[in-house]
Amino acid sequence: MGQTLPKPALRPFLPEDVPLLAAIFTASIEELTGEDYSEAQQQAWMELAEGEEFGKHLAADLTLIATIEGSPVGFASLRGNDHIRMLYVHPAVAGYGIATMLVDALEKLAGGRGVQSLTVDASDNAQGFFAKRGYVAMQRNSITVNDEWLANTTMKKTLGAAQ
Repeated sequence: MGQTLPKPALRPFLPEDVPLLAAIFTASIEELTGEDYSEAQQQAWMELAEGEEFGKHLAADLTLIATIEGSPVGFASLRGNDHIRMLYVHPAVAGYGIATMLVDALEKLAGGRGVQSLTVDASDNAQGFFAKRGYVAMQRNSITVNDEWLANTTMKKTLGAAQ
C-alpha cells in the first residue's frame, strides 16, 4: 500500500450505476470473501447481482457511491433510517479507507435523522471492520441465498458514542 490514491468523493446513486455496482459487488465477493465462504456460497451470493432486484434494492435504499476521479469504486446503502444493508468496495481499493468513508457518511446521515443506533448484518469477513467502528455482535444468522446457506452476524452501534 505504498501508493496513494486520488482523493475519493461521495455522490448519490443513479439508476445508470447499476451495472458498475453489480461488477463491484461480484468482484468484492469473489476476491475478498474466499477465506470465509466456499466457492458455492460465493457463487450463490454473486448471483444476487444478476437480476432486476439488485437495482431495485439500490434504488429503494439510500445508496451512496464512492468515486475516484469520477469512477465508482464502492457503495453502501441504508435501509430505512437504521440498517446498513450493503457495503461493497472494489478489491483494487480495499484497505484505502473507502469503506470507512462510506460508513462514516451513513452514520452521519442516520444521526442527522435522529436515529439512536444502526444495525448491519455483517458478513464474516466484514465483522472485524464493523467491530473496530464500535459495532457489537448481537446475534448469529444463517440465511439461504440461491440454495446455499450463508452465515452473517447482526451487529449494532449506538450513535453518538465514540463517533
